[in-house]
Amino acid sequence: MDMSSGGVAFALSHATLEGKITISVLLIFSLVSWTVIINKFRQLAKAKTRNGLFLEFYSKAKSPLGIFNKGRLNKLQGSPMYDLYYGGCEELKVQQDKYETDKIPNHGMSAVRIALERVLGESAVALESGMIVLATAISGGPFIGLLGTVWGVMDTFSGIGRAQQATLTTMAPGVASALIATVAGLMVAIPSLFCYNFLVTKTKTLTMELDNFAAHLETVFITEYLREKNGSAAAEDIEDYRPGGHRQEAEPSGAATGH
Repeated sequence: MDMSSGGVAFALSHATLEGKITISVLLIFSLVSWTVIINKFRQLAKAKTRNGLFLEFYSKAKSPLGIFNKGRLNKLQGSPMYDLYYGGCEELKVQQDKYETDKIPNHGMSAVRIALERVLGESAVALESGMIVLATAISGGPFIGLLGTVWGVMDTFSGIGRAQQATLTTMAPGVASALIATVAGLMVAIPSLFCYNFLVTKTKTLTMELDNFAAHLETVFITEYLREKNGSAAAEDIEDYRPGGHRQEAEPSGAATGH
């Protein structure tokens, strides 16, 4: 396609100052949006890959704290699940040192649960970061383009009124230069819309997996490290510490830990 004789080239060559400003703003929007899109795709792909690697290590660990005792592993950096696991284990270790025993009481386990919830929230915020930019591009891009179009049409009709001559030849350049602003706005919004919907779905999936792993990890910690009562497993405490605060039947130790 010969762009030199196309409608886009014709419209740009006749664009007014207002139209050029509008298109420049939309171009900045587009660059920022594509930067966010590329970074989010890379972040989510890395998180998925590292989560899979972490789960592989976790399933082979001989104890819940087996991976934690090795210290920070660079090969697992970027995994939200690893960050969640490490944050929970850090607080569990603090509570064990505080009470000078591997088995900690109820209020110590409450601190571990709060630490898990905190890291879970931080991971969710990190996964969703930047999405507001895409949402703004989707909703704001067409309106900015429409503003440029209305402004350009207004200038065109003002020029026709001053010239007192309404012909297609005099109207065409002004209308074309005005419409190019709307085209630019749609070119910003449409790619952002498709990428936003895809990224939101992937983010929700990762967040749900994190939530499920946090519940599993909390159950493992309660089963393995909650102080026993009267020589038996604290089944009531396991019920009390179920995610959401609902009392449920305690799961068998082997099924809960996966170790």
